[in-house]
Amino acid sequence: MSYSSSYAAAPSPCFVLEESLLRKNLELIRSVQESSGGRIILALKGFSMFSVFPVVKEYLGGATASSLNEIRLINDYLGCKAHTYIPAYLPHEFGEVLERSSHITFNSLNQWERFREEVLLYNEQHPAEKISCGLRVNPQYSEVEVDMYNPCVPGSRLGVTRDQIGNALPEGIEGIHFHTLCENDSHTLKRTLDALESRFGDLLHQARWLNMGGGHLMTREGYDTNLLIDLIKAVKEKYDLSVILEPGSAIAWRTGVLVATVLDVLDSQGIKVAILDTSFAAHMPDTLEMPYKPYIRGAYHEPVAGLPTYRLGGMTCLAGDFMGDYSFDEPLRAGDRLIFEDMIHYTMVKTTTFNGVNLPSIGILQSDGSFRLVKSFGYESFKDRLS
Repeated sequence: MSYSSSYAAAPSPCFVLEESLLRKNLELIRSVQESSGGRIILALKGFSMFSVFPVVKEYLGGATASSLNEIRLINDYLGCKAHTYIPAYLPHEFGEVLERSSHITFNSLNQWERFREEVLLYNEQHPAEKISCGLRVNPQYSEVEVDMYNPCVPGSRLGVTRDQIGNALPEGIEGIHFHTLCENDSHTLKRTLDALESRFGDLLHQARWLNMGGGHLMTREGYDTNLLIDLIKAVKEKYDLSVILEPGSAIAWRTGVLVATVLDVLDSQGIKVAILDTSFAAHMPDTLEMPYKPYIRGAYHEPVAGLPTYRLGGMTCLAGDFMGDYSFDEPLRAGDRLIFEDMIHYTMVKTTTFNGVNLPSIGILQSDGSFRLVKSFGYESFKDRLS
């Protein structure tokens, strides 16, 4: 069976981004940016599909990176310098980070002190392209329920708590950065800002910019964008600073799928199992890490009595590489295609070649309805990561 003819030309497995859906998200995000006066930039952490960066450039004017490789991708394919935050900078890379960044955020006071003179010297030598430096803070408030994704758990390495800073921002620090959201709404942001202001309000008055990080899922149905706009405006006015947001998931939210194929169907102690040409562990790791159960087009998300029901297995040898159970209107057979929904953000950036399994191909369903294969992977991709 096949639940969509739109992806008939795609190989399997394959990540397929739909250009029209990406543009729809970007149009909404741009409207928030224009209405609020804030600046919204792409976070490569969640979405680094540079083949569509020309589309992103039509709507957004910047991007944020958390590694030198991401910085270089921004420079090369978005044509701008990066807003950079790395938990700890590598000394041998920092010179290149300086050359390729417009903003650099430091995770600790130690990091700022270590690289301060290098930054000041660079700015002195490059007066026309001075780097604006910021400090990541930990407001000690987050509504993220999964500890793995919560940067405010006790002992978190991410950001400076208020007790570590005096009554003034360190000399040379112009911005404050926080990132405590994870696919949250604007009401969560409001409560987070309340917590931030209660601890760092006096320092916000000293800053030139506030970076609210990512996790603002403004393209999800039901998100209150009017509240987001009001919050950005209020912060800008109250503290007389610029506001930056760096969403990743929001840009690629529900913009594409992972096409997979059934390779075999078997019975395991009374449980029907369909083995696929993809892997939850290698191709969709968040489904096991978060964990969450992805939706499949045309399938019932939970088992339905009386319908063919299957556990879906990945093609690695990892015992836990499976997901389920799902029900279908018709029995699954080898050769059937399955369409996993919403598989563009935090997938391609996290895939592995574990067990020697090939990475999924990458393709685009263009606005005119045609399919374009962007890249395929094989033995060389696997071998080149090893030695």
